[in-house]
Amino acid sequence: MPDGQVWWVFIPASLALIIVPGPDLLFLLSQGIQRGRAAGLATALGLASGNLVHTLGATLGVSIIFRTSAVAFATLKFAGVAYLLYLAWQVWKSAGKSLGDSPVVAVPGHAKLFRRGFLMNVLNPKVALFFLAFLPQFAKPEAGSIAIQMALLGGVFTLLVVVVFGMAGWFAGTLRPWLLRRGKRMRRVGAWFLVGVYCALAVRLALATR
Repeated sequence: MPDGQVWWVFIPASLALIIVPGPDLLFLLSQGIQRGRAAGLATALGLASGNLVHTLGATLGVSIIFRTSAVAFATLKFAGVAYLLYLAWQVWKSAGKSLGDSPVVAVPGHAKLFRRGFLMNVLNPKVALFFLAFLPQFAKPEAGSIAIQMALLGGVFTLLVVVVFGMAGWFAGTLRPWLLRRGKRMRRVGAWFLVGVYCALAVRLALATR
């Protein structure tokens, strides 16, 4: 098990990486603003849970395939791109309607938002490579099983993501009442903004390299 000195370095380093604005955080904030606090929390939990998959992949050595195989990297990457564009298309279909206050608009439930966050994280090979590079730096042979140490480190990293992203999702959700009070036009603007977020994330992922 990692000793106390390792945790003193690992936790601040993890927090610094988590709070840096990135695609996951942008996606989370957009969901919270559009859907509310509970939606923000559900999305945060989904994004965090995806880290457990990448932790397992790094621990078992599976994630190394994305470093060594261009085909595997591209396959997962474009699966993620396709998923993001699918989400953009879903929002685009209802962009001309009033989000949040019309029964004809399909508003995703919390379970679906959790799955969206989870899949967005899992289908990003850059995250897999991050865990493969980051976790081993804090695992020491003299401290026992490297695999167990990496699993513990990945679990703690995920808990930190839950806390930080949960707070961010909750805060973003507090802005939704303000958006609703601004009327139908603002809700449409919010919907188109969300479409833009999905498309921007898809482009960013499509341009990602190993």
